[in-house]
Amino acid sequence: MRITETSSNGDAYADTGLLVAKPARPEAPSQSAGLTGLAGLEARLAQDLAWLDLPCQPWVPSSEVNGEALLDVAIIGGGMAGLAAATSLRHLGLRACIFDSAPAGYEGPWATTARMETLRSPKQLTGPALGLPALTFRAWFEAQFGLSAWEALDKIPRLQWMDYLRWYRKVLNLDVRNEHCVIDIVPHEDYVTLKIQAPQGLSTVHARRVVLATGRAGLGGAYIPDFMRTVSRKYWAHSSDTTDYTTLRGLRVGVVGAGASAMDSAATALENGAARVDMLIRRADIPRVNKGKGAGNAGFTHGYQHLPDDWKWRIRHYINVQQVPPPRASVLRVSRHDNAYFNLGTPVQRVLEKDGYLQVDTPNKTFEVDFLILSTGFFVDWHARPEYATIAPHIRLWGERYQPGEGQEDRELEGSPDLGPVFEFQEKQGHPMPGLSRIHCLCYPATLTHGTVSGDIPAISDGAERLSKGIASLLFCENVSRHFEDLQTFDEPEVFGDEWTPAA
Repeated sequence: MRITETSSNGDAYADTGLLVAKPARPEAPSQSAGLTGLAGLEARLAQDLAWLDLPCQPWVPSSEVNGEALLDVAIIGGGMAGLAAATSLRHLGLRACIFDSAPAGYEGPWATTARMETLRSPKQLTGPALGLPALTFRAWFEAQFGLSAWEALDKIPRLQWMDYLRWYRKVLNLDVRNEHCVIDIVPHEDYVTLKIQAPQGLSTVHARRVVLATGRAGLGGAYIPDFMRTVSRKYWAHSSDTTDYTTLRGLRVGVVGAGASAMDSAATALENGAARVDMLIRRADIPRVNKGKGAGNAGFTHGYQHLPDDWKWRIRHYINVQQVPPPRASVLRVSRHDNAYFNLGTPVQRVLEKDGYLQVDTPNKTFEVDFLILSTGFFVDWHARPEYATIAPHIRLWGERYQPGEGQEDRELEGSPDLGPVFEFQEKQGHPMPGLSRIHCLCYPATLTHGTVSGDIPAISDGAERLSKGIASLLFCENVSRHFEDLQTFDEPEVFGDEWTPAA
């Protein structure tokens, strides 16, 4: 299949299939002084966009593949990263559509599998606002509750953050297709095909570029330790599962881990009436310092991507080894329960099923629990994501070309994709796949290559803008002959010949 160019100007933004009508900039009211609350904020945002002349007009040639519309960019994942990427792309005049498997308003973990009471990030961070003050959480919050409430706020409540993201999507009128599950990704030389299962049935979508904005487990899934391989699923869950914690009432619960999700899972079990919760913590002490916070300045954000490989590995391995401590509030949320127990220096060695319960063996003690929650993080596992089956054998990983020094071995880093400057996948040596570099990885596994700009709140705008500017450059370069033709045929006069009288 080949691309068929149908037009090369912005007026070709037709309502054909997946290409929706050209997105008009929100009309800025000429008089907004009388508007208050969210209405006033939305008027301010519309005015800001008008003053900045955003979004740009579409400029990539509108095209078809075998009679089907060709998107400029298809984004898989409608959480924070996907929304920020779509907005940044549209600001640059690129047509982007988001596909997310969740129902509308439940994209990402915030209203589903996340169990913290508040976010870890400081409330003043601007997140996906992309430099627009009226698009920040603070502006959204103050518009509804006022400055005094903002000053009294400690951390952002989790579900309130989800409400903000819902508003973000609505006020920007982003094109998000919910309950659209991508089941295969097939690159071609000039475009990428997505096979999608939706409520209407199976369909295909073609896009010049594809962005994976699929979160912390974006290229794999939950890490399940070997000691759980033979244990029946009815006795355990991972902290990222959509578990009904009310079923734990009256049960003895074990939680493996000491990170934020471990504390939040333990607290949720306790708050739902668990008889006892044992935290099974491998380390002799809980980490105290968030080293990642020390890497949160603009130098790391903009300079990390240009570091040599040795420095990238050294920095990320150090942060991994030090580990991220759980938020203080999350620990206190657990410790205020008298039936919560912190078992330090207690790595799990073996788990056996007994008569209706689990026997958990550790070097110090054997625990008997009715249910075990694993807060063991995530890792890259192509086999856990069938939609990557076509591309997985061709993707180059860091561990296939970089050899760390002694003592620097790191399974997470070894499995990280070795990305290009625009977050694009690169081919594994001896496994060519034309079009693979048309797929861009804006999710957590991009961290080793690009730093923490692909999923966390502090620098998500920087990551989205780096991605969108890079994709704009790539799309221009690959269509430069068409753009040159347009340049040659451009004939809008600015001088008409009646502005002067020739000298005699």
